[in-house]
Amino acid sequence: MECRKRAGPHLHLALESNPSDHARASTIFLNKSQTDVRDKRKSNHINHVSPGLLSKKYSSCSTIFIDDSTVSQPNLKSTIKCVTLAIYYHIKNRDSDRSLDIFDEKMHPLSREQVPDDYSRTDPEHKLIYRFVRTLFSAAQLTAECAIVTLVYLERLLTYAELDICPSNWKRIVLGAILLASKVWDDQAVWNVDYCQILKDITVEDMNEMERHFLELLQFNINVPASVYAKYYFDLRSLADDNNLSFPLEPLSNERAQKLEAISRLCEDKYKDLSRVAMRRSFSADNLVGIRRSNAVLS
Repeated sequence: MECRKRAGPHLHLALESNPSDHARASTIFLNKSQTDVRDKRKSNHINHVSPGLLSKKYSSCSTIFIDDSTVSQPNLKSTIKCVTLAIYYHIKNRDSDRSLDIFDEKMHPLSREQVPDDYSRTDPEHKLIYRFVRTLFSAAQLTAECAIVTLVYLERLLTYAELDICPSNWKRIVLGAILLASKVWDDQAVWNVDYCQILKDITVEDMNEMERHFLELLQFNINVPASVYAKYYFDLRSLADDNNLSFPLEPLSNERAQKLEAISRLCEDKYKDLSRVAMRRSFSADNLVGIRRSNAVLS
């Protein structure tokens, strides 16, 4: 494993090409998934395997099918599946194994169980990543929007700090991204001590130190423009389509249409309020000097 410490701005990635900051830049996870998607389609074509299109529901003149996931209120279970699949492709198709000691699970274990000797060589399966993230989201009662912001912070960390998410560091990087996203996005922030109740063997001091490093590597840039958030949401939908991860479809009723319209109005009001509220700082970041405030998570 290559361990490198960087304090300055990322040098090799043009600012305009960073997807976590600019809506026009392609998300990294979607690019990394394309090789596997092409191979899967080629294999299906050669073996005459149906991609499952016949099992999908399609709208007609008389019936409109719609899932319960929207950009302003995504479906939690489906979003977590897509975000963890994005993380899986990041690990599987990584360019190298660049990391930092603070994220290494051997040096900073999350449990008292012995870390396997091959922990840095064995790529985790998607279901293992999903279980890890789902457990945190369920115990902390986090939202689907928080999952999307988690992925934004993860890709921002990898580009700013020039790191790779790999078998040795994925749990701690994901945990750090969730920790920040939950404090910045969710109305009721989860404190570091709360995560210590979920991951019972980790200490508050370790959580605080990891959070400080994460913030420094992000250069304290925790703002997520609305256009970037929307791009990640729709790219996650594309990832789901490419991997046959279906969102549950139901016929659109009058009651459901009125509910969606009401949700849209509420979310519009919420985003207007967010633009007038200063960012809530996390407990472990209170003592940092020079922390930048963000006027809104969605700008």
